[in-house]
Amino acid sequence: MNYKIVIIGGGVAAVNAIKGIREHDKVSSIHLVHNEDFYPYYRIRLTKNLFDKVNIDQLLLQKKEWYQDNNVTLYLGRKAVSINTKEYLVTLDNGDKLDYTSLLLANGASNFVPAIEGINKYNVYSIRYLTDVIDIKSHSSDKNSVLCIGGGVQNLEAAWVMCSQGKRVTIAEFMDRLMPRQLDSKGSELLKKAVENSGTKILLGTEITKLTGGDKVSGAQTKAGQLVECDMVIYSVGVRANIDICKDTPIKVNRGVIVDDHMRTSANNIYAAGDVAEFDRYSGLWTIAMEQGKIAGQNIGGNDVSFTGVVPVTNMNAFNLSVFSIGNIDEDSFTHTLIESSEDEKIYKRIFIKDNIIIGAIMIGENKDNNIIKKFIDKNTILADIDFTNISVEEFISHLRSIQ
Repeated sequence: MNYKIVIIGGGVAAVNAIKGIREHDKVSSIHLVHNEDFYPYYRIRLTKNLFDKVNIDQLLLQKKEWYQDNNVTLYLGRKAVSINTKEYLVTLDNGDKLDYTSLLLANGASNFVPAIEGINKYNVYSIRYLTDVIDIKSHSSDKNSVLCIGGGVQNLEAAWVMCSQGKRVTIAEFMDRLMPRQLDSKGSELLKKAVENSGTKILLGTEITKLTGGDKVSGAQTKAGQLVECDMVIYSVGVRANIDICKDTPIKVNRGVIVDDHMRTSANNIYAAGDVAEFDRYSGLWTIAMEQGKIAGQNIGGNDVSFTGVVPVTNMNAFNLSVFSIGNIDEDSFTHTLIESSEDEKIYKRIFIKDNIIIGAIMIGENKDNNIIKKFIDKNTILADIDFTNISVEEFISHLRSIQ
């Protein structure tokens, strides 16, 4: 039967949902509502090549013809503003109404705006959309000092690009170390050294409470009263799921739209995937959005599959250092751990093992072993007959290669 499927959102969850739908349903029409003027693109690349010449075609998740080939009608630059679950209607910001047989919420999240006095001044930015990158590039040539509020992956990449452009950069991080969810204490310290060796200043355990200046930012003040010189600010302090569209509907929400393992919401024929969805625990990772979109699409298309989770992966190349973190690196979760580092501390490897299964790893400064580690974690492989108390990381990885 020819159904009408509406997808709200234009990220990787939406695109993977289309792929999932078309695996089982070749005929139903698909309507994609995307609040940007661009075709869906790789959002995670925005801070990796901040000052490269913007070529949107090289950022696209799929070529433009792919949408036509898959019978997808796009509504670019349009925002879905309300859902009528009784009449199966979505209303757009221009008043148009789209009826649906099935609806997928893949409208993602928005960057959290911290409660900092002066956060709305000129020359204060947060990177979420391609237009944010274009805006930063067009206003940065005469800027000298950049304050990055937040020490997560996105802001570290932005700080590195700004540093590479000759800007004086300061990173203010609320936590007592960098990337605490992805790195152990040793890994965080090595990253901190690499950042500082580039000339970038790091303020750990620091809360920015005020941005000073007139209409344009000219400095910042910490909770402790320290003054920080800056004429540009980039902040990245977390995201919030875009759940406003669920207001006045029976769709249950918490921090995100609550879904089951089939990505179904509490409302009939409505699904959610990606950053807007809340399953088990809230998480805004690209790999999770990909898999959830695929699962939602397959179920919308007539299949019966469940989302069983995705191993979290973080990849970063900045400050002349590669950083790879995967899986569970909780200090209280493992039964054995293998650690190895070079004398100059530019290479650091740590593998976390529980009950003869690799559950997580940190690889800094060298990436040649990342894929083999990921393969064994993804497969949840039981590693028998290994004396984890008497084997080096190098010997262990050689063993993995011999049995893969």
